Amino acid sequence: MSGPRFLTITRLEGGENSFRPINGSPHRGGLTPRRARGGRKRNGSKLFSDFKYLAKKLGFDTLWFGYLQTTVGVIQLIGGPMFGRFGDLFGARAALSLACAASTVFFLLLAIADHPFLLFVHKLPTVFMHVLPACQMVVTDLSEPEKRADALSKLGLCFGIGMIVGSTLGGHLSTHYGETFAACVGAAGSALSLLIVLSFIPKSTKSEASRSSTKPEKQNQKVFSLGEITRLMKFPGVMRIFLIKIIAGLPSGIFQVMFSIIAMDFFKLEAQQNGYLMAYFGIVQMVVQGGVIGRLSSAFPEKTLLLLSIGITAGVGLAQAYMQTVFQLCLTVTPWIFSLSIFNVITDSMLTKRVPSSDTGTMLGLCASVQALVRTIGPTIGGFLYMNYGLSSIGLIEFFVNSLVFVYLLHQLLSKTERQKE
Repeated sequence: MSGPRFLTITRLEGGENSFRPINGSPHRGGLTPRRARGGRKRNGSKLFSDFKYLAKKLGFDTLWFGYLQTTVGVIQLIGGPMFGRFGDLFGARAALSLACAASTVFFLLLAIADHPFLLFVHKLPTVFMHVLPACQMVVTDLSEPEKRADALSKLGLCFGIGMIVGSTLGGHLSTHYGETFAACVGAAGSALSLLIVLSFIPKSTKSEASRSSTKPEKQNQKVFSLGEITRLMKFPGVMRIFLIKIIAGLPSGIFQVMFSIIAMDFFKLEAQQNGYLMAYFGIVQMVVQGGVIGRLSSAFPEKTLLLLSIGITAGVGLAQAYMQTVFQLCLTVTPWIFSLSIFNVITDSMLTKRVPSSDTGTMLGLCASVQALVRTIGPTIGGFLYMNYGLSSIGLIEFFVNSLVFVYLLHQLLSKTERQKE
């Protein structure tokens, strides 16, 4: 991910986004994932809320719905690194095509689901439904390293549009024509996205040197090679940043996956009010990722921005522990989205820069698995904390964890500065 997968429980695949050709790119004549990603985001986001009603219609209670969502998290947790490896071996366009094709199958299976068992079956294609990492692969391959954070952040524009337009369209289609018709529209949109990908994205997006170094791997390596995946952790700085991404991102991810329950149970929001709140969050994220992060990444070092994002998240966690009204929620969520957007974009950018260009897809797949991990264990941890210790416990954990990471990074930064002076 890139910008935050905000409100991931309202998404079928998690997490950001839109892209423009980068000046100076050898492929700037081609259309990159903006169109495909835009269509796919609308197709994905518009059906999740309606899917909950379909599950209820087929007899699912809250417990079984939780099992279903956990199944998706486990599948994508396993599929993320494998999908990233596939992108490195066969190209970003092939990976994005596979993701769009899997999305088409997903919606077709959803359209014919008339039994609880079929609801589990229709989740199987999610092992390849990593549209966001696939788009990030294209962006990473075509963008210059110094502009990578800016390019990744602009993917968030499409996410915000998809959240607003998709939710509205999905609700309208389901209300007037039924869930089956809405699923068929999703399948058609995904199929259209696949055609756009095949028509406009270059077959090979990596540099010539990267393609040359990858040729022997295609002959000798399998898509799922645990050794090749774990090998990336041995590059300088990768393990440290990856652990920071997991440790600092987990508390915020718990709040994300618990948001719907918090909105309904703690703030007593109705469905319509919750929709307005979602739209507000989407607009804030669009502004932050589309117009703020790019300017910050060009003005400040990535390490400084990472430190800033973690510091803001710590302060927001403390505020979330004591918020009581929807107005206070909106006040805390605005800087929270800002910090999470920076955190996800900067960590993804830093990680892809620390591995060879031939391995950036696998690295992005690992980053996607972090989000899947949060979706898998987040509801259990968040539910336990909320039911036993209240909303404040989630905010306080977010505050303490990010404060510790902030102190660690600040110490590392100051120590390095002192060594450079000597």
